Amino acid sequence: MAEKRDYYEVLGVEKNASIDDIKKAYKKLALKYHPDRHVGDSEADKKAAEEKFKEAAEAYDVLSDEQKRARYDKFGHAGMDGQAGPDFSQGFGNLNDILNNLFGGGGFGGFSGFGFGGGQQQSGPRVFRGRDIRTRVSLTLSEIAKGCEKEISIEREVPCTTCNGKGAKSEADIKTCPACKGTGQYKRVVNGFFGQTMQISTCQQCNGEGKVIAKACPDCGGKGVVRKRETFKVSIPAGVEDGMQLTMRGKGHAGKNNGPCGDLLIVIQEVEQKTFERDGGDLHYTKVISIPQAILGASVEIPCVDGTTTRVDVKPGTQSGETVRLGGGGLPGVNSYGKGDLYIHYIVYVPKRLNKEEKELVEKMSGMDGFDVNKSADSKSFLDKLKDLFRD
Repeated sequence: MAEKRDYYEVLGVEKNASIDDIKKAYKKLALKYHPDRHVGDSEADKKAAEEKFKEAAEAYDVLSDEQKRARYDKFGHAGMDGQAGPDFSQGFGNLNDILNNLFGGGGFGGFSGFGFGGGQQQSGPRVFRGRDIRTRVSLTLSEIAKGCEKEISIEREVPCTTCNGKGAKSEADIKTCPACKGTGQYKRVVNGFFGQTMQISTCQQCNGEGKVIAKACPDCGGKGVVRKRETFKVSIPAGVEDGMQLTMRGKGHAGKNNGPCGDLLIVIQEVEQKTFERDGGDLHYTKVISIPQAILGASVEIPCVDGTTTRVDVKPGTQSGETVRLGGGGLPGVNSYGKGDLYIHYIVYVPKRLNKEEKELVEKMSGMDGFDVNKSADSKSFLDKLKDLFRD
């Protein structure tokens, strides 16, 4: 499978491009590659144009959305997790509608002069995609390390069973809109500097549906949808990070006139904990050891992210601030192989209060060459390292 191109590269814009620049870039590519422009081409050329159009639409879908763009800038394609790009399962959409959505209904003459289908009448009520639902799920670091399954309970709009999502008391109560004659559009000819142009706007009486309801369904009040609480199980992959978003397609609100459902957007919220500090896939743990352990060496117990513990050998002469790495002791990457590392940072504990016997013992040791900073070769080496550190 070919590697995805950078979205900014796809649209040909800089990373600091404004939303207007992004819209203009997408408009240019939509005009060039939309399937409506390649009807007479060979199958190979049509397929190539479709792929280019899909690529541009996916890039625009992400970069025109403030939250998606922020996630993409931070995590790249991995941060999208399948949520990027419009759904083309029902076709590519009318190019005239795409351009009108980009720049407004009337300012460009409805684009009807380009032959993009602006004068076609709708064969039935206009359908609307349902709204997305955004919710949060809290995860412990242990759950993130292993991946888990969570139950999510939400209240969503679903098609009304009384009217089958039509909103009317009966089929006879669905009438053709008298204002637009069922087209869902209002058209007018405007005289301009370059001659006459056709402006197309959405019919205000039927809101572009082409139909009006004479008698509304008593259960949904003509909306075609009712609210219902539902519970879904979602599989959380290992290695996710705070703020990442997972998508359950079609689990959002139902669309009007039996339109496609929106999506359920699940935002990851990492539960705060004090054991580890996380840096991507790596984990950092601070271990406090005693002076005897630092001098003589010891075997100490270290917690693991999965809730277990492991024993690690402290080398004799370990200095406060030294770090050791346990390869593979961190978190797995999302949808990838390999794991991060666990870094153990040693801090040597120096007691503030000593009893008489302890003081006498320390005083006795302080007179020995091994504890004399000026005489110990190890101490000199350590001091040289400190000096070099501060020089840098």
